[in-house]
Amino acid sequence: MRQVSEETLRMRLRTSPGVGKLTAIRFAGQFGDGLFQAALSGAILFNPERESNPVAIAAGFAVLLVPYSVIGPFAGAMLDRWDRRAVLLWANVLRMILIATTSLLLCTGGGETPLLLLALTTVGLSRFVLAGVSASLPHVVRTSWLVPMNSLLATIGSGFAAAGAGTAVGIIAFFGAGDFGSGVAVGAAAVGSIVGTIAAARFAPQSLGPATVAEPTEHAALRAIADIAAGLGSGAAAVWRSPTVTAALAGIGAHRIVFGADTLIMVLILREQGSSSLPGGLAGFGIAVGATAAGMLLAAVLTPFVLPRFGRVRSIVGALILAAVVQATFIATMTQTSLLLGAFLLGVAGQTVKLTGDASMQTDIDDDHRGRVFALQDTVFNIAFVVSLAAAAFAVGAGSTDLAGEASAHAVVYAGVAVYVLGLLAVTLNNRRARRSSQ
Repeated sequence: MRQVSEETLRMRLRTSPGVGKLTAIRFAGQFGDGLFQAALSGAILFNPERESNPVAIAAGFAVLLVPYSVIGPFAGAMLDRWDRRAVLLWANVLRMILIATTSLLLCTGGGETPLLLLALTTVGLSRFVLAGVSASLPHVVRTSWLVPMNSLLATIGSGFAAAGAGTAVGIIAFFGAGDFGSGVAVGAAAVGSIVGTIAAARFAPQSLGPATVAEPTEHAALRAIADIAAGLGSGAAAVWRSPTVTAALAGIGAHRIVFGADTLIMVLILREQGSSSLPGGLAGFGIAVGATAAGMLLAAVLTPFVLPRFGRVRSIVGALILAAVVQATFIATMTQTSLLLGAFLLGVAGQTVKLTGDASMQTDIDDDHRGRVFALQDTVFNIAFVVSLAAAAFAVGAGSTDLAGEASAHAVVYAGVAVYVLGLLAVTLNNRRARRSSQ
């Protein structure tokens, strides 16, 4: 695959209005998502007015992610039936309204149940928008540019998300760590949706696909639900027919399982009294998220050079081997400094698999199935993350005070190593299946 410089890609962004508008939607959305999610973490995980034990933390993540994981494939199928420009426009409008409502609820000290219901809908819309942007990219970028363009967008987009998280930390530090400070930070996240709405409105109708847009007819809603449910099978079949997409989803699933457990461990260690290597609470968590984002940035820079040299499957295998070694060494020590370095390296490994999967989905999956495949990827992300986080919470227990000394916590870490090994095995077996089918 042809190598292109970052400067050339930036020139491409400047000379292609479609790319510029689509990246504006992505970057603004990722800034708002980073701000919203960091503010939400401050409200739920590190808010002195809302104490949470490990099981409660896991329940919060489940409420945020599981419902979208259930409806995600249906949303993806909708991206393959409806005008994606209209979807991006109205999803941003609705997200803006929900963010404002969540902010008001926090500022007035509202209850946890409505807060979490609003938050799960907002996060679901955010992932829906990102899936729509990814599915639309081939309509504004030619195929030979997809891998380097994905890497550039991931690099800059991760920076915007980190900037949003940093903005949330700064707002909460200024206004205080209680409900009011978190509410102000959440409200500021609406700026991303405002910019996304304006950018989406500037696209011509049906300019972002799909190739065939469903026409409104009598009982169209019921027919759409039936067609979407039936179409999920064809989407899964499209994944199975592409060995690299199947391998990428296996790698993504393994990584998110481990990353969910590691996230709980990091949160609990940061909440412990006497931890001094990093700032406590949301600030320390922000540093850990920043370390992961820095690893993702490095992966985005390296992946366009790694893929042509080693190929997609070998790149996935190498990333999983790196992740397993990091889990068995840096994460297993369970000190703040080693966890920070581990977060950086896991960011490198996870984003390498993610970018490899994106390239495969955008080149190997046809346009009529691409949206539901990207949504399926989000489903793998969310379900794997939440299930592992919940399992880790019950394994560690709600009453742990010295997490680093808990045998159960170390067992969770080494179970993560085993998950990475199983992921490697799945990728290897899938590669053999591909070889046999091609003979």
